[in-house]
Amino acid sequence: MKIIKYIHSCLLIETPERVGIIDPGQFSWDSGIVNVDALERLDDIIITHEHFDHFHLPFVQALLTKFPQAQIITNSAVVAKLAGAGITAQTIGTQSSELFATNHEDLAPLGAPPQHIGVHYMGELTHPGDSHHFAQTKKILALPVTAPWGSMIKAAALGSQLKPQYIIPIHDWHWNETARQKAYETLESFFKDQGIAFLKPVDGQVMSIN
Repeated sequence: MKIIKYIHSCLLIETPERVGIIDPGQFSWDSGIVNVDALERLDDIIITHEHFDHFHLPFVQALLTKFPQAQIITNSAVVAKLAGAGITAQTIGTQSSELFATNHEDLAPLGAPPQHIGVHYMGELTHPGDSHHFAQTKKILALPVTAPWGSMIKAAALGSQLKPQYIIPIHDWHWNETARQKAYETLESFFKDQGIAFLKPVDGQVMSIN
């Protein structure tokens, strides 16, 4: 499996059978790192919820312009938003994309949480969107490591509890680069003691996992 992180929570996942992108948000799009023209294949577009940092309509439209056959899998609220732009999506998982129920973390008193899903992709990678409340993971866990609704402490506790083979940090746009690298080093050391490989992605660069 090859994985590219495109800022924050957006992952491009490539296997011999399928290629999918999860949470194509505005931070990722605005970064300029994503080059849709350079992508050779895309089968699945998965959106965990409607927040702008996970779902940016121009990003989705650009992907569909090049890959009109790509299927979009999301929740009913995002399906409705896409329908307003003339785009068809579905709320039912597929053989490649197993959806699981998990709520967005609490946003009180700032607002109400949106509809939300998590996904196990190709039976190997778990992406929970904006959630620290789920009970199972595949061998690769995309772990939200910081957020207005969460913390690195909670992320470390969750990763320790679920014990995947690999952890990819996501949802870390909020850190500057110095803070990010210091946090990555701390988490790498913490998880190494538990036999978990904490990967330190470089945005736009391929990570290969066997």
